[in-house]
Amino acid sequence: MKKVLVIDDTKNIRMLLTTCLELKGYKVLTADSGKSAIDILKEEKQSIDIIFLDIRMPEMSGTEVLKIIRDMGFNCPVIIMTAFATVKNAVDCTKLGAAAYLQKPFSPDRVTSVLEEIFTSNENLDKSFVESSKDLEEEILIAKSKKLLEEGKFEEAHNTLKIVLGTNPYNKEIYNLISEVNKNLNKFDEAELFNNIYELFNDSHI
Repeated sequence: MKKVLVIDDTKNIRMLLTTCLELKGYKVLTADSGKSAIDILKEEKQSIDIIFLDIRMPEMSGTEVLKIIRDMGFNCPVIIMTAFATVKNAVDCTKLGAAAYLQKPFSPDRVTSVLEEIFTSNENLDKSFVESSKDLEEEILIAKSKKLLEEGKFEEAHNTLKIVLGTNPYNKEIYNLISEVNKNLNKFDEAELFNNIYELFNDSHI
């Protein structure tokens, strides 16, 4: 029987994961803080097979906990959980060997999907995490550009959107946002150009 450690300061998350994992035949241990998790890991030594780790916790962050886990010699897969995603968190956790990313709120089906990813080949796992990190970064930058647009910081919004466009030219929302930015910058020809591209995406159902 595989043993799982769930580390999260939110009781409902611990209960949800415990129920999901026990139904799948896992033995589940839970911790409501980083300190409590480290105490459990000291007792369990190397018998933990997988860890679900919340990034944002009081006193000790998930990133700090993950670093300690690795320093203790635990090489088991760690699934990062967060409702407050940032590019820095994704990068830091990737460097520390996180295996997957679980965005809150999540469903039992998503937990199942992540577990399946974990137990695929290392090559596929690495690819999956890299792709999810890129998607996360794109979402954050788009959200940032929308906020800048609302605040009237049109040049900053434009520069942010160009970064996203350079990495993913297939997201039609980017063209719509760039069109809006250009309208506010009185660049009406460019606004029309990007709006036309946006309409082409809609016409082709991409």
